[in-house]
Amino acid sequence: MRFTHTFGLGGSTLVLLSILLVTGSLLMFGYTPVPGDAYASIEKLQGEVTFGAFVRAIHHWSANLLVLVAVFHLLRVVFTGGFLGTRALNWLVGLFLLAAIAASAFTGYLLPWDQLAYWAVTIVTGMAAYVPLAGPALAAFLRGGEEIGPATLGTYFALHTQWIPVLLFAGAGFHFWRVRKAGGVVLPPDAVRDEKGKPEQVLFLPELLWRELAAALVVLAAVTLFSALVRAPLGPAANPGLSLNPAKAPWYFLGFQELLVHLHPLFAVVVVPLLGVAALCALPYLGFSDAEPRGAWFLSENGRRTAKLAAALALVATPILVIADALVLGKSGAPSGGAAFFLRGVLPVAAVLAGAAAGFRFLRSRLGATRLEATQALFVFFGTAFAVLTAVGIWFRGAGMKLVWPWNA
Repeated sequence: MRFTHTFGLGGSTLVLLSILLVTGSLLMFGYTPVPGDAYASIEKLQGEVTFGAFVRAIHHWSANLLVLVAVFHLLRVVFTGGFLGTRALNWLVGLFLLAAIAASAFTGYLLPWDQLAYWAVTIVTGMAAYVPLAGPALAAFLRGGEEIGPATLGTYFALHTQWIPVLLFAGAGFHFWRVRKAGGVVLPPDAVRDEKGKPEQVLFLPELLWRELAAALVVLAAVTLFSALVRAPLGPAANPGLSLNPAKAPWYFLGFQELLVHLHPLFAVVVVPLLGVAALCALPYLGFSDAEPRGAWFLSENGRRTAKLAAALALVATPILVIADALVLGKSGAPSGGAAFFLRGVLPVAAVLAGAAAGFRFLRSRLGATRLEATQALFVFFGTAFAVLTAVGIWFRGAGMKLVWPWNA
């Protein structure tokens, strides 16, 4: 099987988890999980401990890379139809692992206790307050109290260093076992087969082991080299009385923060994320026919064509809508009360859902897409739109979350 069929993404997540386990264990020797001392202990690690800054950089960049690799791994599974049939349960396990990876990155984000970390966690936990009825209680639960303080840091430290790693390694072990039980990854149509049509079997050693080992060494070398050149960021010590402007969530949550700029909070924080999670969980159970092509990237030539069309549409439409919304807000201001609930919640979400339904029918009737290919195209559209929103949040938002050019952000 060609390397480009998987790019070793699943194995790379395990390598990165192992790097994080080793470097995180080393950092614990010098880190103090108390607000008054946490920042100073990081400064001491970076300035006085031999290789302290280097180890912290490896840990920091590995954590960020792990989020990216896990997302790319999910995309690979979707774009090759690897979530169907006997792999459905493992798809759900993979979603759980992705959520755990995001939780690990987020809980670790607060530990340096600098301004960037403090206000990023303040923003994200503040989003939880928009949940109807349970919002304030949920926000207080995530903060360990009314404000971010010693209880928050202690809880996040325990979650980041004990509970979440246990879940991740146990879940990853089960995930890999399910892959093996399903007969490996879904194979492309042009995979080498024997005279009975079954996939050709190869020995674990040397066919697979050396390839995986080589991929692991490449990942390790890349992270090590990058960490040697670029240190992990550390801003001024956290100051609860001095808010950053703009205060941004960690980059992997910035797409949701960007949604909060455009939609009613209930829809940005609750409705849209729940719809997304529900769609991802339901994906293997939408009744796709076994006769539909799968295994190849984007399933077929027609699948590649419809995916390109969906990506191009999202790349054009999303920035236009972001700019148009900024211009409308700039002239008329944001509506409030019931008007905001309808104009910035019900109306845009209903319009997007109606557009998705119409797009699905168009792909099926006019472009001859199968149900799986049309669903994949919708996934590409929404995934690309969310990536654009994340990019806008990272590079094009300045003071007051106003749209600015990247060099003015």
